[in-house]
Amino acid sequence: MVMHYDQDAYLQKIDAVIAQGPYSDNWESLSAHETPRWFRDDKLGIFIHWGAYSVPAFGNEWYSRQMYVRGTPEYDHHIATYGPQKDFGYKDFIPMFRGEHFDAARWISLFKTAGARFVVPVAEHHDGFQMYRSALSHWNAYEMGPKRDVLGELTQEMERQGLVNGASSHRIEHWFFQGQGREFESDIPGNDQPGDLYWPSVHMENNDKSDSFEEPQPDEAFLNDWLIRTVEIIDRYRPKELYFDWWIHVAAARPYLQKLAAYYYNRAAEWGEEVLICYKHDSFMFGTAVPDVERGQYADICAYPWESDTAIGKNSWGYTRDNEYKKYWSILCDFVDTISKNGTMLLNVGPKPDGTFTEEDTRVLEEIGDWMRTNAEAVYGSRPWKIFGEGPTREQEGQFTDRNDKIYTAEDFRFVVNHGRIYAAAMRFPESGDITIRSLAAGRSDAKPDFAGIVASVRALGYEEKPVWEQKPEGLVIHAPFVHSDAPVFFAVSVR
Repeated sequence: MVMHYDQDAYLQKIDAVIAQGPYSDNWESLSAHETPRWFRDDKLGIFIHWGAYSVPAFGNEWYSRQMYVRGTPEYDHHIATYGPQKDFGYKDFIPMFRGEHFDAARWISLFKTAGARFVVPVAEHHDGFQMYRSALSHWNAYEMGPKRDVLGELTQEMERQGLVNGASSHRIEHWFFQGQGREFESDIPGNDQPGDLYWPSVHMENNDKSDSFEEPQPDEAFLNDWLIRTVEIIDRYRPKELYFDWWIHVAAARPYLQKLAAYYYNRAAEWGEEVLICYKHDSFMFGTAVPDVERGQYADICAYPWESDTAIGKNSWGYTRDNEYKKYWSILCDFVDTISKNGTMLLNVGPKPDGTFTEEDTRVLEEIGDWMRTNAEAVYGSRPWKIFGEGPTREQEGQFTDRNDKIYTAEDFRFVVNHGRIYAAAMRFPESGDITIRSLAAGRSDAKPDFAGIVASVRALGYEEKPVWEQKPEGLVIHAPFVHSDAPVFFAVSVR
């Protein structure tokens, strides 16, 4: 089932778009690209991991790899549940991935209710199955499985309901993703042509270590195919955010990243759109795209915009039957900490194979939406204050730090500015109703004062009652016994 296309013609088209400018395929030229205003203003996006890996719903979204790795729970589970990999391979999940209840309008409406302003569906995950209509491979959701252009329908609904559309490509990891299926009798061997589902399934050195897939590097044929697949997404769906997973950092991909960025930015200039690329691990030159921290945050305020991608599920990005779900207040604590440090959050959901959401995902999104509506004036369009916050609790910097709920104290606060006011978020509001914000103290005279303003008024967002407050030398003292919340509570502080 190999589909042939004129690769040379595609590459010539890409070169022609780059040649017309204004961006060239080098870091110097790409550094002139600005992060869109909408990204800095909108703050919350929804990430979607949905694919054939939701059918086995075991382990995590890496099932398509792990089922071919001997000695893993997925390998043993697969044989016990479906039979040997030579008789039932990953491709055999695709007819079971029907998405019979997929409703793009309902999905986008739910995300909008949650307060999200942009949505980034995974267009192609590491498994190599495209979730969109493609002219480059038959292995896509329009021709198989749901037989729907999932990305296309979601993109249309985002436009209709006023959300910014994005797309994510995890294709480059497909170079090695199912390579261990060549080490024993499975359905992987024999699929050796571009366009095949399993192509190229290269056996990697250090193939047993998920962070060491670097040799052999992807070759020219695969990287050209990666570039063309990404360009097809750009031209067909015009995403405003283009997100990449980690493995684009390998050395062989670097020239292709510059070419891809120049093409994308030039297309956006042609369309009159503001777009961004989101990346990890310094795979792009700093200043040419937006850095991302997977399942984590920065420890301090950043001078540049960045993104934190995280998930409602702790164990998996995709749907699994035993996933553990975060509490809405824990996600909101991470969210408030993120925006106080000049970041934006991309929050992932993993739909079930029939196209519905779990009760847990739905409930968390609705709870977040209630909070976002209450605190909208502090969130949308906000910028960091002089400092991100105060208090004893500090976020651990780096990736994969979000699986444990953060336990904040009544002395922890985070700050943003918006509408000519300071918004101070009490990360854990005490039952007593009494808080002291030390960074907003009166008459500060230390060597490096953070604040020397005169507070004119204080109000708690979401409450009609007015707090009693006084600006003292030890801090802004607030008494608000009417406030009750598990999630962060924003106080709008006006200054004379």
